[in-house]
Amino acid sequence: MTETNFDYQHVPGGVPIKMWTRGVPVDDKARAQLARAAQMPFVFKHVAAMPDVHVGIGATVGSVTPTKGAIIPAAVGVDIGCGMMAARTSLMASDLPDNMEDVRAAIERAVPVGRQVGRGKRDTGSWGDPPAEIVEAWATLASRFGQIVAKYPRLGNTNNLVHLGTLGTGNHFIEVCIDTEQRVWVMLHSGSRGVGNAIGSYFIELAKQDMRKWFINLPDQDLAYFPEGTEHFDDYVEAVGWAQDYAALNRRMMMTNVIRAIRTVIAKPFEAELEAVNCHHNYVTRENHFGENVLVTRKGAVRAAKGVLGIIPGSMGAKSFIVRGLGNPESFDSCSHGAGRVMSRTEAKRQVSLAEHIADTAGVACRKDEGVIDESPRAYKPIEAVMAAQADLVEIVHTLKQVVCVKG
Repeated sequence: MTETNFDYQHVPGGVPIKMWTRGVPVDDKARAQLARAAQMPFVFKHVAAMPDVHVGIGATVGSVTPTKGAIIPAAVGVDIGCGMMAARTSLMASDLPDNMEDVRAAIERAVPVGRQVGRGKRDTGSWGDPPAEIVEAWATLASRFGQIVAKYPRLGNTNNLVHLGTLGTGNHFIEVCIDTEQRVWVMLHSGSRGVGNAIGSYFIELAKQDMRKWFINLPDQDLAYFPEGTEHFDDYVEAVGWAQDYAALNRRMMMTNVIRAIRTVIAKPFEAELEAVNCHHNYVTRENHFGENVLVTRKGAVRAAKGVLGIIPGSMGAKSFIVRGLGNPESFDSCSHGAGRVMSRTEAKRQVSLAEHIADTAGVACRKDEGVIDESPRAYKPIEAVMAAQADLVEIVHTLKQVVCVKG
């Protein structure tokens, strides 16, 4: 493995940035945001930028930031534990109906999607009356959540139980896909929903308050941090770990309900979860790299340790990939989490026409309206170029193409 796989960006007064971005566009604002993070005194070795890198709120999406002795809440962000789950079924493409709209409708009935709040109305993206299995699943998380709320009572007044097993909005999705061997997969993308957002937002603000209290000047106030050994550091680690567990459970509960919904439309008996992957791509964890124990924050990046399976989805209408990590130490055993935006949501709505969106999602049972233009394939980098740029980070195990895409 040679250094030619990544580009090296020197950062005055900081650690370098190693960028797996050959052949894909990188915005200058993303480079500047990466450089600000690299200037923090506790960043270990270097910052790694994945090929889907783009500007984010707080920290750059598609970045891997290892730290020693401190943690930056905004580098994890507010969609804590956001990630992917995929499960292969025993169905073949020939077992699917010609028109997949009934399958899409069944999934949308089984899983609360989107967000619609009006006076006196229930949010359609949450459970009005959570089913028994959701209540049972919540019980496995409830006592730890109670300990967090005991210290931070404001976090109790959040969408926690009612969001477990729900999709959300934005780039979150549920898909039915077919691989190159014509086998049917179910794939979904979501995180820790309202409660994770509340935890992330609360601790990001708390870190900013601590910086002001200690008169610490930062290159960017979103890089506010908790030093290890402080009460807020320990409390954040506890809360973020809980939210990551909530996110993984959220995906498992959705997968269960999606499989059940598909069975109501497809009469042929089938097995699910023959090959299953459930991975985060917005999270922080303790790992050992270059012989030292460090905190690794992946924002829009997936763990790609040697032999570990991960998921790299394309956009609506594009291919997705089940990958196996190659364990590249230079990337801190990481890879991209998707294609990465090339247009902001506002820009996409301005530049992409409805006709272009409909053409780009031909053959996929999905929303074809103005409300999802910001998620259209043209708003993202080409997934093939993204995969080529990280050929030394992962190997492709399965290539998937969606036939159903449910968006909130």
